[in-house]
Amino acid sequence: MEAYLDPSLDPARQSLAKQGYHLVGGGAVKPCLWLNRSMRGGDQCYKHHFYGISSHRCVQMTPSLECNHFCLHCWRPTDTPVPPRPPLEPKVLMDGILKEHKRILSGYGGAETTDRLRLDEARKPAHIALSLMGEPTFYPYIGELIGEIGRMGMTSFLVTNGTRPEALEGVRPTQFYISLNAPDKELYKRISNPAGDLWDKLLESLSLMKGMPGRRVIRLTLARGLNLKDPEGFAKVIELAEPDFVEVKAYMHLGRSRARLSRESMPEHGEIVEFARQLSGDLGYDLTSEVPLSRVALLSSGRVSNALSL
Repeated sequence: MEAYLDPSLDPARQSLAKQGYHLVGGGAVKPCLWLNRSMRGGDQCYKHHFYGISSHRCVQMTPSLECNHFCLHCWRPTDTPVPPRPPLEPKVLMDGILKEHKRILSGYGGAETTDRLRLDEARKPAHIALSLMGEPTFYPYIGELIGEIGRMGMTSFLVTNGTRPEALEGVRPTQFYISLNAPDKELYKRISNPAGDLWDKLLESLSLMKGMPGRRVIRLTLARGLNLKDPEGFAKVIELAEPDFVEVKAYMHLGRSRARLSRESMPEHGEIVEFARQLSGDLGYDLTSEVPLSRVALLSSGRVSNALSL
């Protein structure tokens, strides 16, 4: 990892490296829990159940560690800001990300618990999730990066907090996500702790989503006693985007969020399904799938198939 090759790295990057982040320029790649489970022949994440993405062929990365939210429910190590770095060109960045991902996979080669078929498949990544940490649209070549991913024969999920609509022009990921934490400005400010007055920017991005090509998804992360309420209000905001899907997911009591929210803030799967049912009625969407282990439910507009076209 870069931290051990360059001892002059800033303290924030040194800390990330010690937590398993493989740093590449101003971005990073890191193995997720579901990659580890899948490599051992176990279950896969809800993206597999909803969209057919194999967790062991998925690369979780970010082109930018910078973020303008400090969300109460965020598990990521965002306590110490990471100083920005000059951005790498998209091809250089992706070559570095895939090199580090290959380094991650090498650790499974000698383990008896590794599923050998999945290891062989993992060495040929099929999907890039731009969702690891930070806000990926701070990377100035985000559109070109997604184009490079496509040229490399892989699909892409871009997950954004929607606060930089100016960066979305010409961006064409396979699947485009906006994370929506609240149905109104006041609750948004309380939950997301944005660096500035960004609610109107979020609404602008939601309106832009309506005209974007590809598959469009709104993701809700809901915490008991915080935003697990007002499905009608959420529906009114979601209608601005006319997404193909809405993912309704429980807050999980993990990582740094444990210092900000209690374990009681984590909803049961039944609560998530009930909220999803109420939201489906307000939106006119169908509740089409759920994954109890991840406490997540999927609403579909019926306009596109769940399965990705690879």
